[in-house]
Amino acid sequence: MSRYGKVAVLHGGMSSERAVSLKSGQAVLAALRSRGVDAHGIDVGRDLAARLAEGYDRAFIALHGRFGEDGCVQGLLEVMGMPYTGSGVAASAVAMDKMLSKAVLRAASLPTPDFRLLRSEQDLATVEALGFPLILKPVSEGSSIGVSKVLSPADLAQAFRKAHAYGPVLAEACITGPEYTCAILGNRALPVIRLETSQAFYDYDAKYLLDTTRYHCPSGLSAQDEQAMQALAWATFKALGARGWGRVDIMAGADGAPYVLELNTVPGMTDHSLVPMASRAAGLSFEDLVLAILSETLEAP
Repeated sequence: MSRYGKVAVLHGGMSSERAVSLKSGQAVLAALRSRGVDAHGIDVGRDLAARLAEGYDRAFIALHGRFGEDGCVQGLLEVMGMPYTGSGVAASAVAMDKMLSKAVLRAASLPTPDFRLLRSEQDLATVEALGFPLILKPVSEGSSIGVSKVLSPADLAQAFRKAHAYGPVLAEACITGPEYTCAILGNRALPVIRLETSQAFYDYDAKYLLDTTRYHCPSGLSAQDEQAMQALAWATFKALGARGWGRVDIMAGADGAPYVLELNTVPGMTDHSLVPMASRAAGLSFEDLVLAILSETLEAP
């Protein structure tokens, strides 16, 4: 494993997803060390450049949210000339910004729920055309932080304030069918997972805290529909300029038609996470998965 040199596992960080990132980083660090990689954890702060200058050869990014998944850390690593896992600066920034990513999806003729950008409570009048229920979410947060499912106009203002605490807000038409996710590893889509939760939607608790969330892999889709969903995930990944690995979240409408919600360029790697689950279904252990992601840095431009 000497070909990897000294590897920095970047985790923790300064975003609202810090707690999840710490768990992801610890899991990645343990997996790399178990395979003999000289890996070291760095809890990312504003001294990151100085810490990386201490003889590291490449970085495994296990940061979620702002200052880690949005192109900021990727830009620093580009300036330092250090290979890193996952997508580059532009793809990371666009995928993190839900408005920008939806614009790209529409330009590529890929299906995504109708939406409106809300900058103030005065903009709430524009969401009537989306119908109810609808989803309000921060434009640039992950892990369902600040997200609400709004059932009626009476709930709009409170949901807006909850999301607006994190910046501009996206109002999105609510797709009422099953929820799916499809991981991308290298140049292939992994098996699709169908999610089932007792919550109003697949929120933070359902993702990380509850043991009642059910994950179906095989997804229950027909072989033809599964392949079509994998193709949609791959098309999304390429349209947004992503590379290395990621996870595309998809909702099915009442008629079964799929709609892309978003691309996660640094998905979770915790014991509740979906990419490790999909990789196991594809015959890869967690250690295999982590090493495959890191190996992409050997060919990084």
